[in-house]
Amino acid sequence: MSFIEIFMIAVSLSMDAFAVSICKGLAVEKSKVRHQFLCGIYFGGFQFLMPLIGYFFSIRLEHIVAPVSSILACSILTLIGINMIREALGKSEESVDQRFSASAMIPLAVATSIDALAVGVSFAFIHTPILPACTIIGCTTFVFCFVGVFIGSRFGIRFKEKAQIAGGIILIFLGLRILIQWLLR
Repeated sequence: MSFIEIFMIAVSLSMDAFAVSICKGLAVEKSKVRHQFLCGIYFGGFQFLMPLIGYFFSIRLEHIVAPVSSILACSILTLIGINMIREALGKSEESVDQRFSASAMIPLAVATSIDALAVGVSFAFIHTPILPACTIIGCTTFVFCFVGVFIGSRFGIRFKEKAQIAGGIILIFLGLRILIQWLLR
């Protein structure tokens, strides 16, 4: 998988955390660099760790699923993408408090990085070098979340839905690309 493809996955995976960071920015009376940094560290850190966990868990099962690994990778990415689009189009109101403590941030970071765990599984199936991929995903998420708090505190939540839809579409296309490459082998 190329750097561009991994970066596109990183951007897609960052969208949930970016949306929550925007909400965190909205929740605080006045955003500080400390708030931006904390969101970036929590969300970026978990986005780094979760694919790693999924990857190493999947390596143990590789001999069982190797014959259909590309189909599984395509299915996982496509399902994550569809779910992101479905969530974006749903009209649920999320409430995010203004706390940046570990007890407030860790559950949000875990919830927004579950998709990254599944992507780590797909990386194992298609033999993607995991440390560079996790680094790209973690750093991309850090930047998006750092900026997301600022945007939320300044401009509101206008872009949340569009960002999640775009992320979902990118994941679906990448999943289909993996499947097409496998079929053309």
